[in-house]
Amino acid sequence: MKIRKPKALLKHSGLLFCCLLAFTAFSQSSKPISIIPQPVSLTKSAGQFTLPTSVIIGAVTSSEMLPVTTYLKNKIAASTGKTVLVKSNASFNAIKLVLNKTEDPVIGKEGYQLNITTSGIIIKANQPAGLFYGVQTLMQLLPKEIESKTVVENVKWTVPFVKITDYPRFGWRGLMFDVARHFFTKQEVKQYIDAMVRYKYNLLHLHLTDDEGWRIEIKGLPKLTEVGAWSAKRVGYFGTFAPPAPDEPRTYGGFYTQEDIKELVKYAQDRFVNILPEIDVPGHSLAAIASYPELSCTPGAENYKVRSGEEIMDWSHGAPPIALVDNTLCPANEKVYTFLDTVITQIARLFPFEYIHLGGDECPKNFWEKSSAIKALMQKEGLKNMPEVQSYFEKRVEKIVESKGKRFMGWDEILEGGLAPNAVVMSWRGMKGGTEAAKMGHEVVMSPTTFAYLDYMQGDQSIEAKVYATLRLQKAYEFEPVPDDVDAKLIKGGQANLWTEQVYNMRKAEYMVWPRGFAIAETLWSPKATKNWDDFAARAEAQFPRLETAEINYAPSMYDPIINVSRTDSAINVALSTEIKGLDIYYSFDNSFPDRFYPKYTQPLTVPKEAAQLKVITYRGKEPIGRMMNITIDDLNARLPKKK
Repeated sequence: MKIRKPKALLKHSGLLFCCLLAFTAFSQSSKPISIIPQPVSLTKSAGQFTLPTSVIIGAVTSSEMLPVTTYLKNKIAASTGKTVLVKSNASFNAIKLVLNKTEDPVIGKEGYQLNITTSGIIIKANQPAGLFYGVQTLMQLLPKEIESKTVVENVKWTVPFVKITDYPRFGWRGLMFDVARHFFTKQEVKQYIDAMVRYKYNLLHLHLTDDEGWRIEIKGLPKLTEVGAWSAKRVGYFGTFAPPAPDEPRTYGGFYTQEDIKELVKYAQDRFVNILPEIDVPGHSLAAIASYPELSCTPGAENYKVRSGEEIMDWSHGAPPIALVDNTLCPANEKVYTFLDTVITQIARLFPFEYIHLGGDECPKNFWEKSSAIKALMQKEGLKNMPEVQSYFEKRVEKIVESKGKRFMGWDEILEGGLAPNAVVMSWRGMKGGTEAAKMGHEVVMSPTTFAYLDYMQGDQSIEAKVYATLRLQKAYEFEPVPDDVDAKLIKGGQANLWTEQVYNMRKAEYMVWPRGFAIAETLWSPKATKNWDDFAARAEAQFPRLETAEINYAPSMYDPIINVSRTDSAINVALSTEIKGLDIYYSFDNSFPDRFYPKYTQPLTVPKEAAQLKVITYRGKEPIGRMMNITIDDLNARLPKKK
């Protein structure tokens, strides 16, 4: 950080005044800057610029600039109450947006340069997208109240003097939103987009179809939304529900009309976000089969219903699962390819993005094994096994996608049985599938469960809604999309995935994405060499008041203790730790609620023989910061490693 004297200081000779002014400027500049994702280069100087009563945004008036100027104008006006005007030739611009006449090769298509001095704020970029990301950084330099949807009084609207050069590491910076398991409205999808662009994400992957719902209107196939978009409402732990009664109302769900999709695409484009549509086939297709049973290989499919969360798969033998209900399209049925041609034709027209995702994951094959039509297909095409049957399907689907001028993408299972010639692989079962595809010369997007699955618990199961795995913030921050032994040019980037089996509403969706979404955003934007967990954790924490002002929910799990259980002879031992530094843990075994006057954790605990529960809480100094956690001794016993 470079400190220099403000120009105003040079105009006065009073020594005391000079000293006071210099001290004030230094104090202001000493406040840490917390930007996520971390910029490539940032130099801070002493002093700050104050937004005037009337804010002039200097920018060329053009259609390509309109999304940037409109966004910036609305953002400033909403929270500050200031008059904000956009002018192309004002004598003084509080904020100036400049498209470079000669392209700067360093910053590329999405990079920017931001310079704040006594003269005002200047953002320069090669493309409007870069200006938009520069605006996002500017928002994080302003007081947190800039995120308010209504005017906030008595705020000093200042920004520090800084010079920033910034550009992304990857071009694919995605978040997936599963709107199939639970339907989210058009307005809620817009909320999701608004939140993600704050952190420079540029790709929204919409998972539009699954066993639990078909969410997009396809003209000529009305039953997809008349039947396929609706189920019986259930709440609780998804996958454990009783099957709905035959006469139970199926009124839970919804879908997007094609006009809705056009509106969402435009909304995303105005924020420099592409939308990747996913139609998940041949597995995960129960909603489609319930609508059009002839798409199945299995007799009796006309009795199938859209899933409401009842068990339909046996996972006890691992993957692929054994289907209790056949949720697969039939690769041996020509009607399936006619159906998919209709669907993909309309999807291609609605979504301008060059890729279409066709799923391919978790496809059970036990019903295929019984099908005479599948056996005939295998004999005709020389297919040796069920993975090759799926590969036959994927290759035909790729040809349909490419005939619409689009590129075919699927989950890493599409590697099994032979990969379609031009397929792009999205690797979710760790990094292995993506690594294999890249070594074969295919483009890859990394979204491994290990680091990027936002449906996983992010803290202890005693306080989180229980899911089968945990992904803490620190682990998400360890994500590195490029394996050491592949051509980095084939790794397009990465994304985090929010599956919504256990996510029933938008507040829970936000809770699951943030702050882990910060970690993935920084991995995909910032230089690999600058990653530092302690620094990131401090900046993530500084974002929380901004999310609160924006009325976005988030998980405070980073403050909660990590609990590890072991056994010594007949005693249960509990080791506690914290994800971030500077926290103290207090505990009790006597059923009372601990505070900082209780015993402080300093070494592993031995559970008293007659204890019923352990309660723990974290403090920072004298203030509680974590949530009160209550873990029963029965729960601790259940966590003990299984005896070999």
